[in-house]
Amino acid sequence: MTNWLPDIGTGDGPIYVRLADRIEQDISAGLLAAGARLPPQRDLAYDLGVTVGTVGRAYALMRERGLLSGEVGRGTYVRGRSVEGGRASTPASDESPLTDGTRLYDAPAEKLRFDSTAAPDVGQSDEIRALLGAIEREHPAELASYTRRFPQTWSAAGVSWLARNGFRPSPECIVPTLGVHAGVMAAISAATAPGDGIAFEHVTYSQLARGTRLIGRRTMLVASDEEGVIPEDFERLCAQRHPKMAFLMPTAQNPTLSIMPEARRRQIAGIAARHNVLLVEDDLYGALTDDATPLLSTFAPDRTFLVGGLSKSVAAGVRGGWVLCPPHFTDRVRIAHKMTTGGMPFMLAELGARLVLSGAAFAIRKRTIGEINARLALARAAFGGFDVVSRPNIPFLWLALPEPWLSGTFKNAAFEQGVLIDDEDEFKAGRTEQVFHRARLGISAPRRREEVARGLAVIRDLLDGGRAGYDSFG
Repeated sequence: MTNWLPDIGTGDGPIYVRLADRIEQDISAGLLAAGARLPPQRDLAYDLGVTVGTVGRAYALMRERGLLSGEVGRGTYVRGRSVEGGRASTPASDESPLTDGTRLYDAPAEKLRFDSTAAPDVGQSDEIRALLGAIEREHPAELASYTRRFPQTWSAAGVSWLARNGFRPSPECIVPTLGVHAGVMAAISAATAPGDGIAFEHVTYSQLARGTRLIGRRTMLVASDEEGVIPEDFERLCAQRHPKMAFLMPTAQNPTLSIMPEARRRQIAGIAARHNVLLVEDDLYGALTDDATPLLSTFAPDRTFLVGGLSKSVAAGVRGGWVLCPPHFTDRVRIAHKMTTGGMPFMLAELGARLVLSGAAFAIRKRTIGEINARLALARAAFGGFDVVSRPNIPFLWLALPEPWLSGTFKNAAFEQGVLIDDEDEFKAGRTEQVFHRARLGISAPRRREEVARGLAVIRDLLDGGRAGYDSFG
């Protein structure tokens, strides 16, 4: 462990930002070598005369920048920078676990996973197994080779799955993808160039923001409230910083669960048209809701990429997804998807299409919704009296943490008690001073409701007990 002690007496911004900046500077200067273990948060907080939460936020910010890795109980390690291009390098120590954002890349098997919102197990393996057997029998040549053709049924499945609230896509504008994430990245790659700006809400599905930066685009933050992106701030951002594209989740936004009303969707579409900004509408969770608000794509079909998939409704492992493109982008997105993913596997694309066109996907989705709502009832009972945002059919909650809990500290405390949850930093799309003091709890990953109830009880005990039982951690 290094004896390093940073100087945070100078610099701009809050203390945690100054500390993060100092860590980055000392890595660049060679004072912190790749593989070096940083002091525990509590020790460094004591030495600097700051709170543990301040150090925790600085460490989390550095993980976001790709320069630190580690988790509570294992230590925090410098990943460093490679000489070429200033990119993060792999930590030298094999004691340091890899992370995916603020999540463990390889989560311990014994922990309850409340950090995932994949479709719950509702017996969908039976339908999937039958369809896989039929595909194997009917298409042995395609399984043994690369995908060279895209049957019309794959696009027809996308039309059926993405159609909602009176909006029906055109099949010639559909691109099958390896899930929603791959579809969005293909749209960004096809429609923007390195250096272009992509707008994200302050908290959102931030892995896309990280992917955006990885391919050389710039992330820009736009403010939102309980009804989604604020039109006035979107107008300001478009006028002042000229983003090329904006990523939005108008229905059941992750993690806030906001639903953008129709009037605001019309405003956003109008602003995008005035400033020539492309839009990505992620309707992954929207497909689970009963919300009748017209899709954003209804108001801006010539500039919106509508993206949806099966991961939350049917089965995440199928990797089924589709992008509805503005007509002049369809071929470019198909090529970009192949270039960024290596190509669409015939087995997965055919499986996704058959699930949808056979009606099995819709039947599984109905069972999924029933299971999610049963688990939500457990959560509502567990968190009575606490400020928690939830919506019917949606497999996560946005939990407000009472004083004096900080989001990252609460996540670490839950980890120590055997439950993996997501702190708010996991969803921050960039450097922001906006603080929510919330955590997201996904309730769909545990196999049985009994496990859900057990994890909810652990979290409730932490809320009731406060920080008193956590003083020795850090």
